[in-house]
Amino acid sequence: MPPKRMSTAVKRLMTEYRQLMKDPPEGISAGPISEDNFLEWECLIAGPADTCYEGGVFPATLVFPADYPLNPPKMKFVPPIFHPNVYPNGEVCISILHAPGDDPNHYESASERWSPIQSVEKILLSVMSMLAEPNDESGANIDASKLWRDNREAFNARVRGDIREALGL
Repeated sequence: MPPKRMSTAVKRLMTEYRQLMKDPPEGISAGPISEDNFLEWECLIAGPADTCYEGGVFPATLVFPADYPLNPPKMKFVPPIFHPNVYPNGEVCISILHAPGDDPNHYESASERWSPIQSVEKILLSVMSMLAEPNDESGANIDASKLWRDNREAFNARVRGDIREALGL
């Protein structure tokens, strides 16, 4: 039986993984869940300094489509986190993870959306930035968006409480 050919997606992800291992961005760890499946990754993202997320470590998954890098992966925090740009089920909603091309809702420009020149590192850095600076204009979690806008002190207290609970404190 001839050896199975490696897909373009897997080749690209192997290259990106090697780069992340060689020069990991501060506060981020990511890699395939199993060497047998490079299309599913685990990630750990440290809460950015000087934010209410500081001190937290947030696990997430990245699931890549078979046609990666033509289309973006899906990212999900497991367990979900309270954030304006994270759906209550944990799925992350930011421009870089939206399919390439024009936004049917005319909210984002095509340049803000996914393109094949993006990378896992760029996604993770964008999510870390999103933690520090939520976009409450396009809320995925309406309750979090409203609390972020209307009562920042209560929002910060809720997030800090969630972090303490997750850490067992």
